[in-house]
Amino acid sequence: MISYLQAAILGLLQGVTELFPVSSLGHSVILPSLLGWHLDQASAQFVSFVVLTHLATALVLLGFFWRDWLNIVQGVLRSLWLRRITPHDTYAKLGWLIVVSTIPVGILGFLFQDQLTQLFASPRLVAGVLVLNGMVLYAAEKLRTKAPQEAGSDTTLARLTWKQAFGIGLAQCLALIPGFSRTGLTMTGSLASGLGHENAARYAFLLATPVIFAAAVLKVPHIFKEGAAATGPALFGAACAALAAYVSVRFLTAYFKTKTLTPFAVYCVLAGAACLLLLS
Repeated sequence: MISYLQAAILGLLQGVTELFPVSSLGHSVILPSLLGWHLDQASAQFVSFVVLTHLATALVLLGFFWRDWLNIVQGVLRSLWLRRITPHDTYAKLGWLIVVSTIPVGILGFLFQDQLTQLFASPRLVAGVLVLNGMVLYAAEKLRTKAPQEAGSDTTLARLTWKQAFGIGLAQCLALIPGFSRTGLTMTGSLASGLGHENAARYAFLLATPVIFAAAVLKVPHIFKEGAAATGPALFGAACAALAAYVSVRFLTAYFKTKTLTPFAVYCVLAGAACLLLLS
């Protein structure tokens, strides 16, 4: 069972690391081992707890970008009514781009959820993947197509092609492996598609919402089958995650107006290498 203190620590950690490009799953798997907590991280209960904290983060993102989501839903419904996307319908195009980017991770996550869950019990493997995540972020900065730092704009996001949206979705699939960051890989794919950092982060935050909600539909019900002893800490951890996520998204939307992924790349390499040594 997860205690309230453990739930608070893991919730705050998840709320920060889910949105920062440093892998929330990786940190949630590694930290209990470093602190000597005796948790079965491959159990349905622990996985459901992690997903519940993710759901809290998704709700924060939904609230933070509520105007965008209202316009996106209206745009998608409009396109279905008209049976086409009109040339200047920014939000209809953006909505379907998000759908296209979500398809790869949705299919792979559903097909391989049991195999991926087993990785939660391998903190040394996850630490190694965290190092790889840092290398990917660093490579993305060095190899990306230089793009002007346009202000965050849904119109700019809607200029992505269907092929680029699918490519970003494929990049996001790696984040199914604990240690790889969903935000980082989505931003990597977006930078490779010609977006600047601010719009890459914006697309990453929009794209995270349906993916996390889909995972929650599959896993969260398990936590309530464990009774109050499990549900209480899980809900408390989710509340902590929501608070941390709100602070994080406000910070990062300002940060990526002028900054890059490089500091996070360096952190992942150093933190992953340090954890490999400590867990050996």
